[in-house]
Amino acid sequence: MVTHDFAALTTNTHEDWTLFAVRFHDQPGAGGLRRALLQAHLQWVAAQGEILRVAGSLRESPEAAPVGALWVVRAPDRTAVEALIATDPFTTGGLRAGWDIFHWSKALPQPVSF
Repeated sequence: MVTHDFAALTTNTHEDWTLFAVRFHDQPGAGGLRRALLQAHLQWVAAQGEILRVAGSLRESPEAAPVGALWVVRAPDRTAVEALIATDPFTTGGLRAGWDIFHWSKALPQPVSF
């Protein structure tokens, strides 16, 4: 039976970075603004590969309009995540109503490879 040091995993002592989950909330009724900013946002996302590991819109169903987004960010600290968010065209362009930043404690020690 494999045992894990969950205290070490939670504090991320085995890495020089931390994973964060960021949940974004869009301004209500801002579909037009989202469409106007989308190309700049996607180009920006593509350039953030080292820190922004996964990014995509959240919808209630596949055909529904986006209501926000979810990111998984690999960063040294929360300040770096906040700095990243501040440069996103969706943020600077006024689409985002707000966001929640969560420290994501992985349950297992395997490296993140996505």
